[in-house]
Amino acid sequence: GAAGSLGTSAVQLAKYYGAEVTGICSTPNIEMVKSLGADQVIDYTKQNFSKNDQTYDIIYDTVGKLSFSACKSSLTEKGMFVSPVLGMPLLFQMVWTSIFGSKKAKFSATGLKPVAELKLLFNEVKEIIEAGKLKSIMDRSFPLEQVGNAHRYIEKGHKRGNVVLVMEHKTDKLPIANPELNNSESA
Repeated sequence: GAAGSLGTSAVQLAKYYGAEVTGICSTPNIEMVKSLGADQVIDYTKQNFSKNDQTYDIIYDTVGKLSFSACKSSLTEKGMFVSPVLGMPLLFQMVWTSIFGSKKAKFSATGLKPVAELKLLFNEVKEIIEAGKLKSIMDRSFPLEQVGNAHRYIEKGHKRGNVVLVMEHKTDKLPIANPELNNSESA
């Protein structure tokens, strides 16, 4: 998922922190993922990364399509499989790997972190953005009224970066809470 919303950020952040990055995406997204800093890119339509005899310290499954079991042989001795999608199989794998073995399965969702930690992370990401080391990739935008179309587009699973909902802000259509105050200000 190196070409999706989480993946495009993950590639850039991993490079920022000095990692050697292998991105996995489909053929049309290879050049974009390389431009984000990936050292290697694997086209999943042509090659299964778990069958290439390479090992990785971290495998970040941004879309929840993989499993720890399928990736275990591709992890280094103390490697970690991370997913932001929690289901029963991952939950079981997390419990199992916390007790047995040196390779671990982990669930990670930033929004579940304590507020104090989120503030620190926000400031860190803000600095990275301001330094020009993290850019947001936007595939397309939809007006808020087309939220259903946006979801259908995302569900196809081939977006590049983020899909944005745009809300119009028209001050002339806002209700006036206190018309007398409004009239006195304009006089």
